[in-house]
Formats: sequence, C-alpha cells, structure tokens
Amino acid sequence: MVKKITINTENPEHIIYETEELGFAILGGIKLEGLDRLRVTLKIEVVNRKFEHYLNNPEIANLAVRHNLDLYNDTQVEKLIRRVAERLEIGTSSIAQNLAEITSQLEIYRLERIKDSENENKITAKQLTSIERKAAEAFLKSENLMQQTNEMIGKSGMIGEESNRLLMYIIFTSRKLAQPLHIVSLGASGTGKTHLQEKVGELIPEEDKVEITTLSENAFYYFGQRELKHKLILIEDLDGAESSLYPLRELQSKKKISKTLAHKNTRGETRTIHLVVEGPVSVSGCTTQEQIYEDNANRSFLIYLDESAAQDQKIMEYQRALSAGKIDKAIEEKAAELLCNTQRILQPIKVINPYAELLNLPQAVLKPRRTNNHYLQFIEAVTYYHQYQREQKVDASTGEIFIETTLEDVENANNLLKEILLRKSDELTGACRNYFEKLKLYLLGEEQKTFTNREMSRKLRIPITTIKRYHLDLFNSGYLRVAKKEKLKGYEYEILSYEEYKQLQEGIGKVLDDSLKNLLKAQKPSSSPVAQLKNGLPNNQKIKKVSEKKSTTVKKVS
Repeated sequence: MVKKITINTENPEHIIYETEELGFAILGGIKLEGLDRLRVTLKIEVVNRKFEHYLNNPEIANLAVRHNLDLYNDTQVEKLIRRVAERLEIGTSSIAQNLAEITSQLEIYRLERIKDSENENKITAKQLTSIERKAAEAFLKSENLMQQTNEMIGKSGMIGEESNRLLMYIIFTSRKLAQPLHIVSLGASGTGKTHLQEKVGELIPEEDKVEITTLSENAFYYFGQRELKHKLILIEDLDGAESSLYPLRELQSKKKISKTLAHKNTRGETRTIHLVVEGPVSVSGCTTQEQIYEDNANRSFLIYLDESAAQDQKIMEYQRALSAGKIDKAIEEKAAELLCNTQRILQPIKVINPYAELLNLPQAVLKPRRTNNHYLQFIEAVTYYHQYQREQKVDASTGEIFIETTLEDVENANNLLKEILLRKSDELTGACRNYFEKLKLYLLGEEQKTFTNREMSRKLRIPITTIKRYHLDLFNSGYLRVAKKEKLKGYEYEILSYEEYKQLQEGIGKVLDDSLKNLLKAQKPSSSPVAQLKNGLPNNQKIKKVSEKKSTTVKKVS
C-alpha cells in the first residue's frame, strides 16, 4: 500500500508537499477568507536527483518553476501542468495528480485554520465555581447594595467620581434589559474621561462588551446578526468614530440596523445582499465636544468629569502610593472580579414600576419627552440590579415572571439623577457652566463685580479664545451684561445673577423629593394578579390556580 503524503504546515508561510521525485512549496501561505478561491504561489523543483532521468540531465534537475495561480481555476492549473511537464520533462498525469492532492489537503488545512481562528477570537463566558457564585449572590443580597457597590468600585481602583462611577455601572448593567441606557462622558482633555470608562468597563465581563478605538463608516453592518445583542459598546473617543455615528444612533433608537449591498458572485452575476445587525446595545463614549455630538447626546445620559482641585489631589495621592508600591493590586483585582461575577449571575427578567404614573419631572428640564423616558428606564435598571432582593411574581393572565420597583429604587435613582437632570435643565453646555461657576467663585472671593476677557484668561489660566467663546455664550443667554466699553480695555462684563444655578438646583431637587414624599404617603398602586413562585420558578399548575382565584401572594427570591 502506497503511503499517503501530507502537507507540512510547520511554517504557515512556507507550506511543503514532497513526493519521491518532486517538491512543492506554497510560498506566503494561503488566505483564509474567500472560500470560493484558493490563490497560491507555487514553487516546484526536483528533490531527488538520483533518478536516471535527472542523472543524464543535470540542468533539468537544477530547474525550479515558480507560478502564481488559483487552484480552483482549471485553465490556470492546466497551463501550469503543461509548463512544468515541459521544463522538467515529466509526465503530465503525475503532476496533475500531485496538484489535485495538494488542493484537497490545502482545503482541509484552511478550514481547520478558520475554525481555530474563530475559537481564538471567540470569548467564552466564564463558568463560575460554586464559591464564586455564592459570593456574588451574597453581595447582591447585601444591605445598602448601591452603597456597597460604589465602595467596591472604589476598591477596584477607581479613585473619586463617586456619583459618576456608580451611575455608569448601573447604565452598563442595563445592557441586559429590553431598553438599555447609554452614556457620554464629557470634560476637558486630560480630566480622565477615558480612564473612568475603562475602569468601570473592567467590571463588566469580557464576553459582554466590545471595545472600539476607531470605526469605519460601515463597520457596524459587518458584525454578525446577533453578535451585538445585549452587549456593551465602549468607544474610547467619539471623534475616532465620527463617520459611524449615524448607524450607531439607529442601533440605539431602533435596536436594529440594516444595509442593502450589491455583490458579484464567482460567475460575475450581481446579487443583492441584505445585512442586518440586531440590538439592543448599551453604548458608552467619551468626547470633549458636546455640541458636535448633540444627536447622540440626546439619546444618552451626560456626565461631566470632576475637574476640582480636590479630585486632582485624590488622583495624585493614588499615583504616588502606586509608584511607592503601597497599592495592593491583588485586592483591586479581587474587587473587580466580584463585580464581574455579579453581572454574570444577573438573569433577564421583566421589571414593572407601579409608581411610574405618579412620578414627575421638573418643568425646567429641556426635551422632557426623551428625558422622562430615560428617567423611568434608569429606575427600572436600579430595580433590575436589585433582583436578588425583590419578590418574583407572575402575571396570572400571561404567565410572565416579573419583579416590581420599590420606593427604595426610586430614591436611589433620584439621588443619582439629580445632577443629570440639573444638567439637562441648563441651557448652557457643561463646559460653559463649569467655567461660569468658577468665575462666580473667583469674583466673590475677590469682591469684584466687573471683569474683562483678558483678565479672566490670565487669572483662571484659560486660553483667551476659549474665554471669549464662553463670554459670548453667557451674554447671548442673558447671564452677563456689558458694564462698560473702553477703547484700551475692551468690554467689561458683569454677572446678572449669582443665585440662578442654585435656584435651578434647589427647584429640581424639590420636585424629586416632593414626588418621593407623596409616594410614601400614598398607598401603593395595585398591580395585576400575580402568583407565588416556588424556588423562583412558576409551574403551569400554580399559574392556572392563580388565574382562577386572582391571588396576589408572592415569595422572595432564594
């Protein structure tokens, strides 16, 4: 029996196939994409010169044929066979048989490489041990879960930004809901926008997120149809993804994007391909330019980084301690792993807010329709995160399991969203508002009423062009007036009201606090008939009984 020869793929860029007489080398390897073609660069030469034919013809024995072709193209293969037969004076049938065997083995090799590549790139979900699962469950059942979570985020290495980091973590958790939330971090360059997103992003399992630095215009359309479903998309800088913002907005709003393309098949026929990518997704991005991304910002929660001197001091102290070797990275990694595991055990479940019809937004909020929807969705996300502390119920008419929002959830959401709603009620951009508040503090401290562009640029160490832009915005919005105009000094400005922002802040806080107080006084709204769940799971018999008796008994999640 003749021993079957196999290709040698130890070097993927120089694949070898040798017979007793000839040696075939595939130079540069083979491409894995495009299974309808098999383009190779072949080198064919004599490897055994002891045959009498080559002993009598030493010149032929030293020849080598190099040729680039598609092994699936019969015309090209036939030309190569004739060329090799003529050059090396060998029979065409032998060469044809060798090329057929090489083609067959390369096909197998390519499919194996594709499968290995997919397995390498595929992130598999971590299987938790019983100890890890119990620890995660115990954490989700702990008292003051929101406070505990915030402290754990701090232990994982995120310094400061207490409100922003917890808000971001809850929004990232909402990726598992039917209506996920989105967030955009805003702030000047070097304030830590990307760092905040990266550190909180590390608390989400790898299998549940997609991290992106730059995106081409059509990049989103070439993900698998369900590849992004319930995923967190982290965009390092929105400036690097500017061309893909439109499909990103559609994916946020419609939970699905599609694109129709014209494509030529191997026979040159044009066919239509319909690409569909399904959501929902939760999107997070960073930028310094709020107004440029207004359409995306309208669909997102906007957070502004803490640029205070106190936050600077916290970060620098941490950096010094880290450099001095006084930070235990093992503790940080353990905290991050615990929060990742809590994300892994959260299960899809419907959330019903029985207080939704009694909740009100401050009238000062701009774009109230979208903001109201975000407000209600965030309360649902807080409830969802507390699912191990909420009673599971089942709708008697549909058999659907759900959990209900509590007043504690509403209070937690209100505390986190006061700053967000304040910003959404302010007609100034975040950067302009931050400057305006800093300007007020400076003038009050100096007991000064009027100021000029150049003076504030020098005192607050801000570029003059930026100062002029801020002052123009403030003047047009009615926050400044021109006190006097001098030829040498230019315009002198004066602030019209030092209390406007405080009044806006108090007004928003009062509306949310009063709304919660009214809920505490009122009786809890009645919900639809529900059934008690046994071990967290209903059975058909129990649902049937509840449907008949219209029972409303419940049981806590074990």
